This record gives sequence, C-alpha cells and structure tokens, in this order.
Amino acid sequence: MINNDSLPDLPPPRTSVGFIGWLRNNLFPSPLNTLLTLLALYIIYLVVVPTVSWVFLNSDWVGESRDACTSGGACWVFISARFNLFMYGFYPESEYWRVNLVFAILALLLVLLHIKQLPRRGWLGAFALIGYPIIAFYLFSGGIFGLEKVETSRWGGLSLTLVLSGVGIVASLPIGVILALGRNSQMPIVKAVSIVFIEFWRGVPLITVLFMSSVMLPLFLPEGTSFDKLLRAMIGIVLFESAYMAEVVRGGLAAIPRGQYEAAKALGLSYWKSMSLIILPQALKLVIPGIVNTFIALFKDTTLVLIIGLFDLLTTVEAGFKDSHWLGYALEGYVFAALVYWIFCFSMSRYSQNLERKLHTGHAR
Repeated sequence: MINNDSLPDLPPPRTSVGFIGWLRNNLFPSPLNTLLTLLALYIIYLVVVPTVSWVFLNSDWVGESRDACTSGGACWVFISARFNLFMYGFYPESEYWRVNLVFAILALLLVLLHIKQLPRRGWLGAFALIGYPIIAFYLFSGGIFGLEKVETSRWGGLSLTLVLSGVGIVASLPIGVILALGRNSQMPIVKAVSIVFIEFWRGVPLITVLFMSSVMLPLFLPEGTSFDKLLRAMIGIVLFESAYMAEVVRGGLAAIPRGQYEAAKALGLSYWKSMSLIILPQALKLVIPGIVNTFIALFKDTTLVLIIGLFDLLTTVEAGFKDSHWLGYALEGYVFAALVYWIFCFSMSRYSQNLERKLHTGHAR
C-alpha cells in the first residue's frame, strides 16, 4: 500500500545555522581560511591582551604625583593631575566657570534647536549665530561687568581648540558657498576673483598660512595698531578652509541636473531666490559627507597653531609630559589627546550620517 502523505521537513543541521553556522560559513569555510582565521586570532591576542593589561589592569588612576605610578602600566595619574591644564590652558582657575558657562550655553542651544515643536526656532537660530558669539567672546575675555580681563595668550587646551575649530566651521561654510557661486558665475570679474582666491589658498599649506598671518598681517595695519594673535590665526584658518569648502559646494552644484536651473527660471525666480530656494538646498544635501569631512580635517588641523605660540589641546599635552616632574609619560598623553580628538571627530561623523538619513528623499527614477 502506497502512502501519499508528505513527511514533515526536517530541521537544518545545527552546524549550519545560528552562531556555529555563521562561524563555519565566514571564518572556517576552507582549510586556508581556517589557517588565516587562527593566525588573525593569534595576532589579536598578541596585541589586545598586553594593551588591555597596560591600559586597565596594571594602570594607576589615583594620585597627585608620579610617585603614585608603581604598577608598571599606564600612569593615568598624569592625566588627572594636569587635567585642568589640558582643558583650559593657562586660564585663571578662579574663572573656569566662565568657560564652562560658554559651552553649557552652546550645548543648550544645540538641544533646543533640535526640538522641531519649539516656537520661534528661527529667532533662536539667529541668536545662536549672532548673539551667542558676542556673549561667548566677552565671557572668555572679560573686561566688562566686573569680569577679570583674560588675555587670549592665556587661553589654551581643549577650550582653545573648540574656539578655533568652531569659528572656522561657522565662518568658512557661508564664505565657501559664496565662492562656489562666484566660480560658477557668468560675470567674468567675479568668476576670475573667485578662481584666484580658491586656487591661491588651496595651493598654500596651512602651517604657512598661520605663520604668515601672524607675521605679515600686522604689517598692513597702521603703525602702533595692536592685532591679537588669536584673531590672526582665526582669519588665516577661515580663509584657508573657505577655499576647500568652496570646492566641496561646487561639486554639489555641478551634480544638480540642468533641468532644476531651467525650472527655477521658468517660475520667474531671480538668481538669488532660485539659488537659495531650489539649487543650494539640493546641492548642500548631496555634499554633506564632503562638508563634514572638511570640518573634521579643520578640527584636527587646529593643532598647527603651535607654530605661532598658541597652546591648543595637543600642545598643552606635549608641554605636560615635557615637564621635568612627568618625564617618560608621553604615551599616556598622546593616547589621551587621540581619544579626545576621536570622540569629537566620530561625533561629527555620526551626526552627518543621521542628517543624511533625515534629509534623504531619494534620487532613483
């Protein structure tokens, strides 16, 4: 007698599904891949285990001097003992609250600007671009309302790095947009000036720009005029980065289909209205990765201000381990500086990815 009933499907072998299946398919699919996997695991073991031991297990965290570093691992006491120097430079300790207040206000503004339901958010954005920099400057420098005057030569550490990079980022983007539009302009003089500006600043190293802005810029001012060293550095950084930003934006403008320009003309929009309402929003959305990449490069390039005697984060760290009381702890200092730079750069990268997903409207036909 023939049984026509179908038998139930048997479950797949345990070695082909789940975690074990993933290991077999990805790490041990063949003898050669198995050998390479084992070799890679051995190299990871040789690198990771001593690193974890040096950073965490055999490290010293508590103390006030190098005498507390007795375990043979990393001496993080060096970081904790000089932490204020790394954060504030030579800013007066009694005035740290002013620096903290500046960045607390900035953090609050960023949080509020991300609340879509917030009323009059446009006014808040205008305050962040116009009012906040004025408040931040007077809190940093003092000299009014009974605040102690603090010369910019005493600014330093991470706070100086954030000031330089923040000013460079905020100022270079609009200047770069104007230069990109000028390079695409139909007016010969405007186009020529934009091209000369962009190619000149892109052809000069930033370290040279900083040195020349510190040495040469005062020569063009009236005799006896005092020109702050930090302001010179900011001007050099903004001019340098705006040239790179212009090329990034120009790439976005070139990616916009010609039909968008023609549609703006068909609607009767003027040049500036078509650019601000139709072309630039699309172009800037397309080049978000390039813009953020330029911002990240700017944030790291601020370390070059040491050439003109400004003590940013990396320079204060180097000054710390060159102190005779802390000789021999350069590795801890560089690891700390690298971690701080990585946190800020990674944060900018992740924010740009979130912004891309938020603004993505699709381009497929």
